Parts: sequence; C-alpha cells; structure tokens
Amino acid sequence: MEIKLSSDHETIRDEVRKIVDKFDDEYWSNASENERFPEEFHRAMADAGWLGITMPEELGGAGLGVTEAAIMMHTVTSGAGGYNAASTLHLNLFGPHAVVVYGNDEQKRRMLPPLIAGTDKACFGVTEPDAGLDTTSISTFAKKVEGGYRVSGRKIWTSTGQVANKILLLTRTTPKADCKKPTDGMTLFYTDLDKTQIQVTKIPKMGRNAVDSNLTFIDDYFIPEEDRIGAEGEGFKCILHSLNPERILVAVEAIGFGQGALQRAAKYARERVVFGRPIGQNQGIAHPLAENWMELESAFWMAMRAAYLYDAGMPCGAEANTAKFLGGKACFNACTRAVMTHGGMGYAKEYQVERLFRDSILPVITPVSPEMIMNFIAEKVLGLPKSY
Repeated sequence: MEIKLSSDHETIRDEVRKIVDKFDDEYWSNASENERFPEEFHRAMADAGWLGITMPEELGGAGLGVTEAAIMMHTVTSGAGGYNAASTLHLNLFGPHAVVVYGNDEQKRRMLPPLIAGTDKACFGVTEPDAGLDTTSISTFAKKVEGGYRVSGRKIWTSTGQVANKILLLTRTTPKADCKKPTDGMTLFYTDLDKTQIQVTKIPKMGRNAVDSNLTFIDDYFIPEEDRIGAEGEGFKCILHSLNPERILVAVEAIGFGQGALQRAAKYARERVVFGRPIGQNQGIAHPLAENWMELESAFWMAMRAAYLYDAGMPCGAEANTAKFLGGKACFNACTRAVMTHGGMGYAKEYQVERLFRDSILPVITPVSPEMIMNFIAEKVLGLPKSY
C-alpha cells in the first residue's frame, strides 16, 4: 500500500502553485479590505484550464476526479489567499456536478463550457433563513406554468451572488406535507441570475470579504423548463451527488489554509528573538505548533482517503464528513495558534495572521456544523439511535 501523491498529482500541485504564488499578501489584503472579487485570480485559473478540472473532456474540461480537484484546492488555500482564494473557485468544482450527472446533452453543452472558460460565474441557492441545515424544509416554491416554472422564495448565504450571472437553485415543487418522504418533491434548476428581477443583498460579515455572501429574494421569477436539472421532484437526489465532494473539498481547503498559517507562525518563531533566543526554542511555543502540524497532516490523509473512495465509486460518507470535521478544527486551531505565536503583532495587519484568524471559523461551521457531523457518525457508523 502506497500512501503518497503520484507524480501526476505532484505536477498538479506544482503547476497550481505557480499561479497561486503570483498573488501575494498585498493583493489578497486589498481584495478583502475593499470587498472586491478577485477577478484577476479567477481569470488566471480559468485561462490555465483549472476551472474545468472535474468537467468532461469533450466539453473542454480535464475529466479528472475529486482527488485531483482536492490537490488543486489544497494548493490554492496554502497560498496567501487562504479561504478567499478557495471561495473564488469552489462552486465550479462541486456545484455543477449535478449538471454533469443529471443534465441532458443539450444542457451540458450549453451550461458547462462557459463555467470552464470562466465567462460564467455561478452561485448556489439552497440554504434558507428558516431552514438552515434542514434542507427538506425549504419553502422556495416553483409553480408549474406553460413553458416552465414561476418561482418565489428566499435564500441566504448565497456566495458570489454579487458577481454571479447563474444560479443553481433548489426549490420545492410539491409541499413537504404532501410528500411520502421529506426528500421528495424538490426540484433543481440551473438558470440565469437576472438581477433586474431577483434582489441580491450583501450580508456584512466578519471575514472572507473578497467573496460576497448574500440574501436572495425571488418573487414570481420565470425559469424555463429547459433549465430544470433532472426530473421534477428529484432535486434532492441531484444535489446528493455534490455533498460528499463538497465536504472533501472544504476539508482540504481548510487544511491548506491552516498549513499556510502554520508556516507563518513557524517562520516568526524562528526569527523573533526575545531574551537572547528565538521564541521557537521555547517548548511553550514549539509544542503547540508541532501539535498543529500533526492535526493538519492527519486530516489531510483522511481527506485523500475520502477522495479516493469517491473516485472509486465506493461509499465515502463517513470519511468525507470526518475529513471536513478534522480539517475545519485543525485549520481553526492553527490560525488561532498563529496569532498567539505572534503575540501582540498577531493583532496587527502587518503579519496577515489576523486576517487568516477571522476567516478560519468558516470551514468549521460550513457547509455542515460539527454537531451534525457527529450526529451522522454516531448514527451511520456506530449504529446509535437518530437524535434529531
């Protein structure tokens, strides 16, 4: 059994690193402070073909797996951009997967090449103010009319909604009360985000400010039938194919992000001299950083195992969720320790770790909370009674 990256995987890492290294702390600090979408970074990744890493080759993508996408995104977040950089690209990798799996040939030809080229940007409309993680309780409703559907409802935490021109939108077409199972009666669309008819309002937030998050208000919006993905009423089944890849990608993004923070902390600990010696010579500084390394490394290989299982067509729910849990926690711990290692200077913008610290809570709580992951493991792996 070999547990290491292949030469092809190392090539992906090295080539992505060449692009990532062109965008430094100053670039990302400016984008975050001015709440400006990193168009230049997005364009550089698109021009190099990385936005299509998981897309079909016949449509201009690379046709690679979640493993390769994970290596790419791990490299992206280990650079100066951290989670801002990840969120610039993230949806391209997991969101359109429903189109790849359930879209018809016409839809794939129409919808996927502009995403690969970076000329389209998509956002993800699933979460609602009154539903949260209880996805089956969404109330956004699509009413069947001639030629399509009329949709009304609200979505929240719609990332990139300010710059996106497309939306992957999950709705109900049958009320939950009228369905045999809670997951029935949901329908998925990939359609235009027409901001002359849909209100997209930015949410002020603590971090990751280069990429916007929004409240989205939809009122009697017409969606043509040809923009429906899969069969009516089977939308939940469509998005299930994206959930494990999303957890794997969030995991490796968090891990790369945490490892970037750890490297900053270790560098400072080597160079900062107090009482005539580097502070990293003190075990009170060194031991927590060593523990951070162990947590991040362990989480990385769990994520790689989850990606391998997914690409091999084997069950990976436990591994994907565990990787996300461990990766988010290790990232937050490493970013917190980076600030603590810098002491008072950790609170200053000069060393960047305060920016990383503010962003580091995000992969802990999204796209699924640690508590829900523990519920899943307790029930599905340990066979304990369902608690919710």
